[in-house]
Amino acid sequence: MTAPSKEKHALTTLRTNEKKWSKPLMDAGWVAFPSILLEKQKALGLDAIDMNIIMHLASYWWTAENKPHPKKSTIAEAIGVTPRTVQRRIAALEKAGLIRREERRVTKEGSLPNLYHFDGLIKEATPFAMEKIEIRQQRKEEDERRIKRKGRPELKLVKTSTPDELE
Repeated sequence: MTAPSKEKHALTTLRTNEKKWSKPLMDAGWVAFPSILLEKQKALGLDAIDMNIIMHLASYWWTAENKPHPKKSTIAEAIGVTPRTVQRRIAALEKAGLIRREERRVTKEGSLPNLYHFDGLIKEATPFAMEKIEIRQQRKEEDERRIKRKGRPELKLVKTSTPDELE
């Protein structure tokens, strides 16, 4: 895709989302997030708080190179839990191999927020995504086969018995 066509596609996508969500909501900010993570959160061992934390982290991840780095207190305030809860849940997500924290501590003003990496979550969710893609492809092929079939199925007249004939 050329640069102008990419821009046009991005603008079309934005306008489509504005129709769904409204312009003010989209202007306030939005996040791209793979729906397979929502669909398979239970299989990935994620509960509602984990998903909230992941969604919040994702909302700070604008480019692949610039990893998200919000403060735990910012996340806690946004989702209505204590910073300690966020800290424990992030530690559990890290222990499960779904996210990785990169500490950034050295500044004159104090500690900087950690950087967060989603490599583990991406790795764990990829088989579910591949399965979904395969199912979608199979359905598409089945639909194409149905469309390509020549003619319609033959209709056959089936004689039914009347109540008088049954006696």
